[in-house]
Amino acid sequence: MMSFMHKQTGSSIVLLGLLMLVISSCGTAPIQRPEAILASYTTTRVQKATAPAPRSIATPIHIRIPAIGVDAAIEPVGVLNSGNLDTPHQQPWDDAGWYSSGSRPGEQGSAVIDAHVDRPGGGPATFWYLHLLQPGDQVMITTASQQQLSFRVTRTTNYPVENVPLQTIFADSSGKYLNLITCAGYYVPSLHGTTLRTVVFTVLQ
Repeated sequence: MMSFMHKQTGSSIVLLGLLMLVISSCGTAPIQRPEAILASYTTTRVQKATAPAPRSIATPIHIRIPAIGVDAAIEPVGVLNSGNLDTPHQQPWDDAGWYSSGSRPGEQGSAVIDAHVDRPGGGPATFWYLHLLQPGDQVMITTASQQQLSFRVTRTTNYPVENVPLQTIFADSSGKYLNLITCAGYYVPSLHGTTLRTVVFTVLQ
């Protein structure tokens, strides 16, 4: 996991955490920062922070993806004081992490959940088969209030690590989206990470 020193506060830390989230399950390869997108996202986060809307959706606690056999607990993840992005603690290779500084699944905006693709030694982890999801497949979320939410996969895409579209993944507020992320491609020892990110885009049904 990447560690970095920072003096930023508020929305800047959120953005650093956002960047870390994209790579947390894949090692420590850096992502090229698209500054215009991040500046826009900062403005959005500040506006939301000054006028928070009531939360009608409870936090997500469980994810199920029947098509690929995922049946996992969800833990909220964020950025630690050390500058590291936190990861699930209870079952790191079997749980998923919800980016808790963003939208909740079912809310307007883009909720994001990531998980490891493999575990130490190379065995399958939570999102081992994420790349196999097809348009129309279902992603089921259970919230802390036992509400059941059903999302439909719209597309599955692999992105080079330097070209991950942060605006699309984290900041699209045109609908009620849930985006799933894990690593893909080849492991590059010099980067301590992989060359690609698999992103599955879904929309609330």
